[in-house]
Amino acid sequence: MQARQRQNSLIGLRLRERRQQLGLRQGALAEVVGISPSYLNLIEHNKRRIGGKLLRDLARALALDPGTLADGADPALEQALLAAVADLPDHGAAPERDRIDVLSTRFPGWAGAIAGQAARIAALEDEAEALRNRAQHDTVLAEALHEVLSNAAAIRATAEILVEDGELDPQWRARFHRNLLEEAERLSDRGTELLRHFEAETEAATSSRDQFFIAAGHHFPQIEMHGEAAIDALLGSYGDAVTEAALRAYADDAARLPLGPFSDAARAADFEPERLFGLAGGDMALVLRRLAQLPPGEDMPDFGLAICDAQGALIYRRQLDGVGMPWIGPAPQLWPLYRVLARPFVLEAALLDSPGGGVFRTWSVSQPRSDGAELQATMLVRTVTPPSLAN
Repeated sequence: MQARQRQNSLIGLRLRERRQQLGLRQGALAEVVGISPSYLNLIEHNKRRIGGKLLRDLARALALDPGTLADGADPALEQALLAAVADLPDHGAAPERDRIDVLSTRFPGWAGAIAGQAARIAALEDEAEALRNRAQHDTVLAEALHEVLSNAAAIRATAEILVEDGELDPQWRARFHRNLLEEAERLSDRGTELLRHFEAETEAATSSRDQFFIAAGHHFPQIEMHGEAAIDALLGSYGDAVTEAALRAYADDAARLPLGPFSDAARAADFEPERLFGLAGGDMALVLRRLAQLPPGEDMPDFGLAICDAQGALIYRRQLDGVGMPWIGPAPQLWPLYRVLARPFVLEAALLDSPGGGVFRTWSVSQPRSDGAELQATMLVRTVTPPSLAN
């Protein structure tokens, strides 16, 4: 009964909010639906119950679905809001939990933002806890950091002696120079070992998704035809959450830029991204991704693709022969990707010389993800001169 009363009270609230949004006076709305302004005022202040024909007439006058007026607040959103304040410290004014339906009904956008921020905070706290645990239990990382700090301290001490004592005996100066070289080499070697350690872990964590996409040639005809409905059949008993998330992102791209019209437009544009951005409403990253998702064919060029997060960590790649794109480590081939992180929404086209002698063209842009949660950088790579011909 109490829940029903709360739902009825929300009807009046929604009516008043919608009327005010449209700039209608009570008298004007009351005249349209054939009631007195005083009666409408009682309805809006929840002093009269409403239903049937009058509810439908008011909804029609306000361009609303009658069900929208009568329905209660979104239960999932309410639960997310309650979870957001569950562990809040005492700051004097406690959240009004008994009025959470009013918040989610009157301001669904703000309510969703609060719930989203709370989920983001929880994810970051879990990530920080995982990093703390790793720092405590990863012996390889602990030993490596200890040695790196020791090398750095030795280099600094030696450098200070060389700088502060200008009258060093030549033999001692040569000895200190040799020490600097040896400590720098040890520091470099240890850094390389660390990179290999992280590279191996990252490869292990992402290899299942990588292998799944490589086996499919980074193109999924089932998703192109049937959208997300094809994902379960594609995965089968695979059950990998990372791969599933990648497939759902692929399905979203395919829905926004359907393959047939896009592939025709891409051929007509000679697969030049700059000539295709209008198809995606200016979403440059979407066009770059869709070009890398085109099916293989004699008239289709090969593309490589790399996507990194706002911190520069590579989160997706489609390798292209001649262009090495390691998950971790310094890679000049990825510099165009990193550069655009400092200039969101600015497309950068560049020529890239690969270590193998080939020449490649890149298009890079950074922009928030489709859900607006975080900046990502995307780089498309196309061969200009293959390494075999360059050599």
